[in-house]
Amino acid sequence: MRVFISGTRLGAFALVVALLAGCASTNDNEDSDVPQLAENELYQQARSSLDSGNYSGAVDQLEALDTRYPFGEYAEQVQLELIYAYYQVDNWEAARAAASRFIRLNPDHPQVDYAYYMRGLAAYQAGRFSLERLRLIDISKRDLGASRDAYADFRELVQRFPDSQYAPDARQRIVYLRNLLAEHELHVADFYLRKGAYLAAVERGRWVIEHYPQSSATRDALAVMVEGYLGLDMRDRAREVLTTLIENDPDNARLNGRTFQPRHVDAKPLSV
Repeated sequence: MRVFISGTRLGAFALVVALLAGCASTNDNEDSDVPQLAENELYQQARSSLDSGNYSGAVDQLEALDTRYPFGEYAEQVQLELIYAYYQVDNWEAARAAASRFIRLNPDHPQVDYAYYMRGLAAYQAGRFSLERLRLIDISKRDLGASRDAYADFRELVQRFPDSQYAPDARQRIVYLRNLLAEHELHVADFYLRKGAYLAAVERGRWVIEHYPQSSATRDALAVMVEGYLGLDMRDRAREVLTTLIENDPDNARLNGRTFQPRHVDAKPLSV
């Protein structure tokens, strides 16, 4: 039986075919700048690009390898080197995504600790600000979402792979990030005190003590709690925390001997 297609339907059909062909052409040409080479040759080109510092070229070549030979001889190594190449071109999001993908696909790989480390390092760099090293800004007052990710990633690395060659550096970064995140919480608590949100300030101070107990900010967190309790007119509870503050930080800036001087709360000084 012959099937006849009207002119209108034929035109629509031709349009669909053309669109599909265009999509196929686009997909085929996504890595058109990368020559069609055998896996080994293309990998050697990618390695040469990495070794010479041509990281943008390496990204293109490694992505082509990953697309063309997803189950090839170099598949796992390509995934690892993509993490590094993305990192080198400051594409932190892509580096983290590539690291997470490698961890998911190769949880028992002998170099999976590297993927954990690079995932944390990419988040760490994403959280830095260009003026930080010049000490012109205090990044603890900024949005620290990426730094929280880095803190979690580095902690996971040292917990899972305590003997990893990357663990010592991760531990040092954890110390820095812990202090940074704790200081950020104190800035928020200080804001709450100024706004009269005393219970929220107390909770922030408690959060620092509970979640960052080894940070240098814990003593100021106690001071925040004292002032928050004064704002709530809970002087007995404030006095309990003040006793702890005096025992742990007798030279705290809020103290005059054994008397606490409120900074934002309209309350009388508190002594023990």
